[in-house]
Amino acid sequence: MIQDPTEPLHETPSEPAAEPGSDSPSSGEGIQSTLQAPPDLEPEPAVADDEEDGALPDAGDDDFGDVVAEGPLAIGRAAIEHAVRHAPTSPGVYRMLNAANDVLYVGKAKNVKKRLSSYARPTGQVMRIARMIAATVVVEIISTATETEALLLEANLIKQLRPRFNVQLRDDKSFPYILISGDHWAPQILKHRGAQSRPGRYFGPFASVGAVNRTITALQRAFLVRSCTDSFFESRTRPCLLYQIRRCSGPCTGEIDFPGYTELVREAKDFLSGRSRAVKQLLAGEMEKASDELAFERAALYRDRLAALSAIQSQQGINPRTVEEADVFAIHQEGGYSCVEVFFFRTGQNWGNRAYFPKAEKSYTPEEVLGSFLAQFYEDKPPPKMVLLSHAIEESELLASALGVKAGFKVEVLTPQRGEKKELVVHALTNAREALGRKLADTATQTRLLEGMSKMAGMATVPKRIEVYDNSHIQGTNAVGAMIVAGPDGFIKNQYRKFNIKSEGLTPGDDYGMMKEVLQRRFKRLLAPPAEGEAAKPKDDDVPLWPDLVIIDGGRGQLNAVKEIFDELKLTDVTLMAVAKGPDRDAGRETMFIPGREAIKLEPRDPVLYFIQRLRDEAHRFVIGSHRTLRKKDIREAGLQEIPGIGPTRKRALLHHFGTLKEIERASVGDLGKVPGISAESARKIFDFFHPQPGAR
Repeated sequence: MIQDPTEPLHETPSEPAAEPGSDSPSSGEGIQSTLQAPPDLEPEPAVADDEEDGALPDAGDDDFGDVVAEGPLAIGRAAIEHAVRHAPTSPGVYRMLNAANDVLYVGKAKNVKKRLSSYARPTGQVMRIARMIAATVVVEIISTATETEALLLEANLIKQLRPRFNVQLRDDKSFPYILISGDHWAPQILKHRGAQSRPGRYFGPFASVGAVNRTITALQRAFLVRSCTDSFFESRTRPCLLYQIRRCSGPCTGEIDFPGYTELVREAKDFLSGRSRAVKQLLAGEMEKASDELAFERAALYRDRLAALSAIQSQQGINPRTVEEADVFAIHQEGGYSCVEVFFFRTGQNWGNRAYFPKAEKSYTPEEVLGSFLAQFYEDKPPPKMVLLSHAIEESELLASALGVKAGFKVEVLTPQRGEKKELVVHALTNAREALGRKLADTATQTRLLEGMSKMAGMATVPKRIEVYDNSHIQGTNAVGAMIVAGPDGFIKNQYRKFNIKSEGLTPGDDYGMMKEVLQRRFKRLLAPPAEGEAAKPKDDDVPLWPDLVIIDGGRGQLNAVKEIFDELKLTDVTLMAVAKGPDRDAGRETMFIPGREAIKLEPRDPVLYFIQRLRDEAHRFVIGSHRTLRKKDIREAGLQEIPGIGPTRKRALLHHFGTLKEIERASVGDLGKVPGISAESARKIFDFFHPQPGAR
């Protein structure tokens, strides 16, 4: 696959964006009509799991007016004509940029010169394309060796640059898998998301974490495979609760021998690989055999395992009879919005579905939206052997070729007209229609809540971005602050941020001081001019950079502390509100404080009060999760704190290498010396710490 000419970008939630790299393609000759640096980009930060459907794009984004002035249109055509004179007749990708160097559109072509010439024609353009041409001042071109490479590069650039006039896949995080580990004598079954670097068998993708968790729970009942971590496994001296409730076979304490546990793992792999019928027949045979031998307790165990397998298959809903491996895509459009429903079928089983709401202008046809969506969808995901579509796309053969190159095997892209494949598409289309209806209804409700919030807070306009802040600590240790963001489409989780409290002069437990530090860091960064290469706006253009409303958890005291910061920074356009819990911390009796106004109490059943509670609870959930992560890391390193000369960097290296404190304690001097950064002298110190000689300490 041809590489993106921009460098990959990564960001932790509280770090600035990285600087884009050069514009040199990795294959083919790069041609640019005007050499300019690519626009600033903001990468996607790490966020918490979110299994909700994606948000609807703002319909107002596509309202550019119906009239295009002849002057700007002529200027845009002149820029395109200039690019045509230098354009190749080979395959490639072109980018249209405006005067601010923002990418307006990314397109591909088998013959770039011919495609650009079509834009320069004086008549025959639809209004959407005419608006795009009118805004264009520069055209950049990248040549590729083949049309397939052009398709892959186009999808990569659209996801990176999010051009205004392209269809954009908005919710594109990786899908979860089930992993049966292969680096331990007693394999573990667990949920996995991200790089598949750990040894073992991966099964997926599943549509959601919820689907994975339900499947793992049922698999534990059916096959009694452990789900605990290696460190927990090694520390057991007696079976845990999962063994008692028959969801684990207890290999940690020898309740089952190695051959018996290996057989359970093999059966679990067979089931996930699609050989479910053979596994169920085997278990049924064992149940009958145990019953004939009057071993009714053993027969009951097999009966329960069979019931668990049946539960898995019943939860999967529609399971195909003849389709072994396929992804099904169906698109429905209504009210200027599009919904793409995706179903995943692997090993003849339905592994879940998910709804997407791509951002696209209202003039795009379903076929155009679906075609662009598919190329972006598989840009970072492994394709199946078959892709079934509700609408025939123009470049299905090219897409099949590109997916085949990516996967290493033949991929079919079909629009079925009859049979079981057609039934799967119709089922997906029904789900797409229902998902879009629900999302439109939820969006209308969210709009009414924001209007009520605006009225309650005395705001001149309806807020498009609400930021809620909270902090968490235990007696001042592992202090962390957090910010969540909400808007017209609900919670915007890729905008969440966490702040590790850094001030050493804070008194432990000083909530005022912690909140002041968080707000200062947040708004000083907003006020500072962006550094060269740093993103000047969020990744999602629908999300404003500045909040309209800031909510903090606390009473009048916290409000006054934050108000001082706002006054120092001269922030006058942001409404500030504090939410204090009711007596005995009862929900429904909260008091709202706004500077310069009397305290506000809403009726217990007021929908706006419920909305405020949801915002506060989401901030609380996010900050507690961040705090627990810090605390867990601190606890893991606690056993290494007393070793002289071993600092944080070496502690992390030891834990990354061995995994647990117990394994570090068991390690020999030679094994310790193999850890990066651990010298022979340090290895001896660590070994002597865990194996002191009599009288040495």
